[in-house]
Amino acid sequence: MLLPAEMAKINILLHKRDSEKLVKALHESGLMEIKRVSNKELWEAKSHPDAGVLASYELRLSRIIEILKNYSPKKKGFKLGKKIEKKRIKERSLKEKIRDAEKILNELEERVLENEKRINEIEEKIESLKDKEEKLRYLLPFNINLEWLGKSKYVIIKFGISTDLTALQNRDFVFYHRKIGKKKENLWVVLIVAHVSQEEELRKLRNFEEIQIEGKGNVKEALKKVKEEIKILKEEKEKLRKELAHLYKEKKLELFAIREEIQIEKERKDIFRYFGETNYTFLIEGWCLAKNKEKLKKLVEKITNGSCHVEIKTAKRNPDMPPVHLENPNWAKPFETFLELFALPKYNEINPTIFLGISFIIFFAFMLGDAGYGLVIFLLSLFAYIKFKESEFIRRWAFLGIWLGLGNIITGFLFNSFFGDFIPRFIYGDENKMLYHAKIFGIELPIDAIHKPILILSIALLLGLAHLNLGFILGAIQNWKRGHKKEIIKEQIPWFMLEIGGGMLIGEAILELWSLNVQLKIIAMIFTAIGLIALFKNNGPLGFFELTGFLGDWLSYARLLALGLATAGMALAFNVVADLLPDIIPYVGIILMPLLLIIAHFANLLIQSLGAAIHALRLQYVEFFNRFYEGGGKKFMPFRIRRKYTEEIR
Repeated sequence: MLLPAEMAKINILLHKRDSEKLVKALHESGLMEIKRVSNKELWEAKSHPDAGVLASYELRLSRIIEILKNYSPKKKGFKLGKKIEKKRIKERSLKEKIRDAEKILNELEERVLENEKRINEIEEKIESLKDKEEKLRYLLPFNINLEWLGKSKYVIIKFGISTDLTALQNRDFVFYHRKIGKKKENLWVVLIVAHVSQEEELRKLRNFEEIQIEGKGNVKEALKKVKEEIKILKEEKEKLRKELAHLYKEKKLELFAIREEIQIEKERKDIFRYFGETNYTFLIEGWCLAKNKEKLKKLVEKITNGSCHVEIKTAKRNPDMPPVHLENPNWAKPFETFLELFALPKYNEINPTIFLGISFIIFFAFMLGDAGYGLVIFLLSLFAYIKFKESEFIRRWAFLGIWLGLGNIITGFLFNSFFGDFIPRFIYGDENKMLYHAKIFGIELPIDAIHKPILILSIALLLGLAHLNLGFILGAIQNWKRGHKKEIIKEQIPWFMLEIGGGMLIGEAILELWSLNVQLKIIAMIFTAIGLIALFKNNGPLGFFELTGFLGDWLSYARLLALGLATAGMALAFNVVADLLPDIIPYVGIILMPLLLIIAHFANLLIQSLGAAIHALRLQYVEFFNRFYEGGGKKFMPFRIRRKYTEEIR
């Protein structure tokens, strides 16, 4: 748990006749990550001949599914956590699966593609007709026949859009116009009648864009005909769409199931490219969890009837760099996502997920720090955890939300905040009154964060110092496990000595927290001197920047106070405004007050939660990880079947 799970390197040499059986067994077991063979003495195996065939079927099925999905009605409502229907299937040969794929493609492919093609043609035709309809609407006020437009023996009639009527008025043309567009917009639809001798003059006309319309008959009749044609086309399109939607509803599960089976078979055929090859054998290389190595060996020997050679080597923490698998408790699983956003640990590096998780919860609760907001987060997360039992993803994050909610309830009551001062102001009738009174180990509770910011700052900095030193401790453990004992003396111990010695001296001389006797003062000065000497010896002149960098990182934890005060201050401000509202707006203010409180506090919860989460992560990535963590590991990705729409029965 402190380090990534131990891995074992696997080499399997087997006869080609057993290869397909073994690949299937490895795929179903999910025990091994298969990597490309790097042995130069072997040929690189070619793609399996069936891989291309399966890829073709996958592509055809995916195309049909995507087309049908586009025309299926979109379901409304909350879909997260909904259980996916699975098709129960029997184990079958590859030929039978291809036969089933061919059967459903023969039934649907031509029909679906023809319907989609016709729908696309209809859409293009409708767009063309709509364009014509718009042009006809422009021409409608002039009530002419369409065949009049153009050039005849004596007359030219043109129709279009003009932005400058004066250019037409100064010409020897007969023209009619109607204003279009907005009031301040200079836009007119114009019908020009000119003698054929003026054709060249018409061609040079500026600020006029001619509109071409083909057709015969009166404008009104033509417009009516276009509308009817559009209506017929839309009805045909809707009929085709309903047909495709019905097909999707009827064949959806069957299509997804057969595609998934084809994809699984394709994965099995594609993996052959990773093997090393001789005339009669394949070499398979990869990784498995060390705890599964004997199980994997027995599986291989069983499938091949012992006609194989299996070589297993437990990976060394240094220098081998196998893939990384993190073994964390369930409550810490959501934090693996946060860790992956930064980088997975190397195989010989500390797994910080648990420490990241605990400190994230503490810092988030400290920065949000309101029991009311915590209660909302807790109840919503609890609801999601119970409601969406089918979704492991939602339940995992909801479980985290439960912890974050509980953390905020605790810090909210510690820092005297329940939706700000809502309870003292609106229930107790005295905004200066505390939520409760208690005394634990001589400490008066709650601590009013707004009136005692220095105390909260001190707690924040103490938390920060503990967090940074946890990083140093993990760095020391990491160096010890790597066998770098000298690095502990160089990298971690000087900081411990400097903190102890410097803290003792600063606590006496500057903060006046205690008084040191001569012996303790000498010890403190020795510790400080050793720490500084080691720091400058290891880093040269840059040791000064190491020191200031550490102080900067430590002071960065003051953001715990800043964000906590921002949450409390905003909540307080909303309560004050809501309290004044009935006086500002008589009668109506009483109705608006609860509405304002709900909206304002909900907005504050969202904004401050986002800020708390971002800054809590920032403290992990920059301040904490800087003490010991590099990252750069590659995730363990076993060769495994992943079923979503099928369930195989034997």
